[in-house]
Amino acid sequence: MSLIYSITSTITRAIEDMISKSFLFTLIFNILEFIEKEWVNSYFKRLYPGENFLSIFKKSKILKSEIFSPLIVLVTFTLFLLLATNPVSKDLQMVLIIAFISFFIGSIIFPRFVLNNQNNEEFNKNDENNRIPLFDTKDVYSIGFCLTLIGIIFLFVSIASVGGLPILKSSLRYSLKPIFTMPVFLVIPGVGLIASHRLNQYKTGEISRSQVRFRFLILTLIGIITVLTLEYRTPIIAILLMMIIIAYYGEILSVWEVIIGALIGVIAIMGIGYLRSLNELAISSNTSIFSTLESRANFTMHVLNLLNQISGNFGLLHGKMIASAMPGSDLGPRMIVGKLIAWRTEVTVTPTLLGQMLVDFGKVGVAIEMCLLGFILGTGYKIIKITKDTFYIAIYSLILTYSIVGVETGILDVQILFYFFIISFIYLAAILKDKGIKIY
Repeated sequence: MSLIYSITSTITRAIEDMISKSFLFTLIFNILEFIEKEWVNSYFKRLYPGENFLSIFKKSKILKSEIFSPLIVLVTFTLFLLLATNPVSKDLQMVLIIAFISFFIGSIIFPRFVLNNQNNEEFNKNDENNRIPLFDTKDVYSIGFCLTLIGIIFLFVSIASVGGLPILKSSLRYSLKPIFTMPVFLVIPGVGLIASHRLNQYKTGEISRSQVRFRFLILTLIGIITVLTLEYRTPIIAILLMMIIIAYYGEILSVWEVIIGALIGVIAIMGIGYLRSLNELAISSNTSIFSTLESRANFTMHVLNLLNQISGNFGLLHGKMIASAMPGSDLGPRMIVGKLIAWRTEVTVTPTLLGQMLVDFGKVGVAIEMCLLGFILGTGYKIIKITKDTFYIAIYSLILTYSIVGVETGILDVQILFYFFIISFIYLAAILKDKGIKIY
């Protein structure tokens, strides 16, 4: 692990140093620095509500520190179920109960048995003998910078490949090539890692709270504009939610800002989806925004019900569905869902978080995979509570975001699976080091 990390950080630092000294980036940074200075000293900033605005939210311990615990995944799933008005079959109800109980055990019970040799009162980042590995935030920044740069470069490649902007012409989105669009989404972990470095600068006193908030805003806009150009909605949710979670645990956002920001994000995404459906003539202008959400939830739950009927207790494909996410597969996971329920391979169908688990390994798979997902999130949550480290806040925010988004879409994209794999490996290293075992 240390060798891979050393090589990666050396290469990305060299690239970041070379590019950041170029005339174009020097000009961009100088402009942003000027805007930041004007913003920090702006009179209008003083009109913005302070920390104690809507202070009623601060009285709740859950809202103050536990909003984004792993259990938010179950809360989101519950809200999604409530949004779907069609009744759920008794057998699917049993699957949901198994999923919820397994996730609870994995996220709340099992993490109690790991990382117990170091508590947050004893943890010292400057102690070389601490039992949780830490990473240089400058290395983290350079990696995030390179990931973001790759995403922006492939954005232009994607636009050139279809000869226009999908945001201005919806039909172009269906001509986008996955080999070009997949790297664009690297901007999501990229801005998250950059944000973790900025947050560390704030914690060490290098920049002020106003400065770090402004830089978070700029990073969020960069990420949103990048993916919005290709007219994708889910990555917008991912960027917005990830940055909110990082800012929440970095204590640069008030509770009321988190709540209002989340509501604005939901409304914005609903509006984008509604307008896109109108443009594609998928609905009429007489259809309300809420009815489109309801119909989407009903359809997705109907898909899950069909998958449950054909999967049984031990599954149908035994791992082939999750393996189909790998590059080179004839059909992707969501295309396989389309084939299974309608024999149509030219469409992609979202199967919820549980769809892949059912198709591959049935009810047994749901129990095991939901428990494993819960344990990964629970471990990450415990680490940020112990260390308060900005890098661990960023990677936890990344996988929690995709778990929440995956309630509807599933965790089926190869890059997202790769994020989970890398982050799980980092958590495993922390657990083993806590027990005195080194694997790097």
